[in-house]
Amino acid sequence: MTLKKCNFNYCLNINDNKPIILFLHGFIGNIHEFDEAIKLLAEDFSYLTLELPGHGKTEVCGGDKYYKMESTAQAIINLLDELKIDKCYLIGYSMGGRLALYLTLYFPERFIKVALESASPGLATEVERLERVRRDAQIARKLSRSIIETDFAAFLSNWYNQPIFGYIKNHPQYDRMIESRLQNNPQELDKSLRFMGTGCQPSLWDKLQENKIHILLLAGEYDEKFISINTEMAKLCKFAQLKIIKNAGHNIHFEHTLAFVENIKYFLSTAS
Repeated sequence: MTLKKCNFNYCLNINDNKPIILFLHGFIGNIHEFDEAIKLLAEDFSYLTLELPGHGKTEVCGGDKYYKMESTAQAIINLLDELKIDKCYLIGYSMGGRLALYLTLYFPERFIKVALESASPGLATEVERLERVRRDAQIARKLSRSIIETDFAAFLSNWYNQPIFGYIKNHPQYDRMIESRLQNNPQELDKSLRFMGTGCQPSLWDKLQENKIHILLLAGEYDEKFISINTEMAKLCKFAQLKIIKNAGHNIHFEHTLAFVENIKYFLSTAS
């Protein structure tokens, strides 16, 4: 028996044979990323949540290459096979959204419809990718130092100062979210960033025109960077539609859970 290179920590909840949604969290997230949204979706859907390599209790048993997008995507397909899930809906946020898009384009037969929240196809040029790899390496070094200096909380505070997150720090549940984020291991997050960061992943821009699956693109009105990216994606990607969510930044499902769920429900229930 071949040893699995990635042992996912996952939760599968089947609700009366109702369709399954696979949720993929973002960087620094964990298996509880979509808990509040799931509560509102649970009446109509089953769900599968998991922790991506470098996050939570998921274990990578091979080398560093198994943190990469290509290996992670194949490991997810292997998990779906193991769980006997032939087809499902797919929702991905940020890093999880980039991974969800990769899965959509390379394994289209496995997904019914796909929702991408604050996601991108990566970077189009080699120059952009090299610059992003350099920047991500700097962030990774800060993560490594944070565990030595026991200052992971300060790293997270700086992370959420980024303009894409809008007014997330004003959210009444912000401190609870940080407590959840602190359950991650900074050394493992370092590997996730270095091997599945935006600069490291394969660019998917050229494959967007091949897409044949209905995709919902979600971007928050305060997240100008990803509004621009998703506007371009919608132009290139057949069957993609863009919805901009008011009063939200990058993390829509946390800041505006009800609007997120309403859009997801409508999209998944509408005939293709």
